[in-house]
Amino acid sequence: MSPSRQTRKVTLRDVAERAGVSISTASLVFSGKGPVAAATAERVHAAAAELAYAGPDPLASSLRQGRAGTVAVIVEDRLLHAFRDPFALAVLDGLAQELDAMGTSMLLLADHGDSAPNPLAAHAIDAAIFPLCGRTDSPLVDHLLARRIPLIGAGAPVHDQVVHVVVDERGASAAATRHLVDLGHTRVAHVLMPIGPRRSTHRIEAAELERAAYPDARDRALGFLDVADPASPLVEAAQPDVAEGENAGRLLLDVAPTARPTGIVAQSDLLAAGVIRAAESLGLRVPQDVSVTGFDGVDLSWLDRQLTTIDQPGESKGRLLGDLTRRALAGESPRSETFEVSLRIGDTTSGPG
Repeated sequence: MSPSRQTRKVTLRDVAERAGVSISTASLVFSGKGPVAAATAERVHAAAAELAYAGPDPLASSLRQGRAGTVAVIVEDRLLHAFRDPFALAVLDGLAQELDAMGTSMLLLADHGDSAPNPLAAHAIDAAIFPLCGRTDSPLVDHLLARRIPLIGAGAPVHDQVVHVVVDERGASAAATRHLVDLGHTRVAHVLMPIGPRRSTHRIEAAELERAAYPDARDRALGFLDVADPASPLVEAAQPDVAEGENAGRLLLDVAPTARPTGIVAQSDLLAAGVIRAAESLGLRVPQDVSVTGFDGVDLSWLDRQLTTIDQPGESKGRLLGDLTRRALAGESPRSETFEVSLRIGDTTSGPG
């Protein structure tokens, strides 16, 4: 072999010639997208090994197809928070399964919602997905639309060119609240996910919902108020996690018995678990002294009870997000689709003691 042959980059043509097959047959062997006899495939792989050929250049392939082969999956703020939330993980898992089936890579990025450098500016992508509950507005939307990139969301960001998987957040929260009211609870309270910039966990007034930056938290609170007394206590958690749920629970429950709610509707299962911890630390029994509901229906194996909650199958939701993405990339014009959720009764609610 000549020196020039030794230094030249090995191509698929070289592999095909060594294996004695056409370039198209060798391509099918590496792509796995067509029927090739096992013996032929073995010859191609053997020839590739002899020539130290690592496989087709993905960049060249994407240029030929007019596709990057990558979809941006945009998660708000630090990725750490998403990976600590079992519901978020379930959604991402379902989405990843669909993208894998499409042969598409996932580029996971954080959207900090500020003037920081655009995390997408240097990336070639085919579509962008906002799979989790986020702010009404994202500074990335205008950039992505200018590049004519299809956008898929789960309720946010709110824009007429974003195709969404839609949950009736308000109706679901109203159903959880109605469950407590039907059980006979007249003193009920609500623990919200953040509705604005992160602060300490604190009480809010209903009028503050008008400034909410997070449509899912706003709509769940409005659903609660559709059923509960308008003067019912509202507590906004600094983070939608167990620790802040416990802080919210203490604000509501560490008061005189006559002022204490007998039922609490939390906007997530993690917040509900925190409320239960607060109740138990104060010597209160769940559900005899205080009933608690959640939202999401995740498996909290470490919680020694079955939450009454709004069951929202995260993996299925992620799969639907992936399916809408597949249809958009296939040239279809998918419309937003409703994702059904339902109330699941557990052992954390009963009539007031």
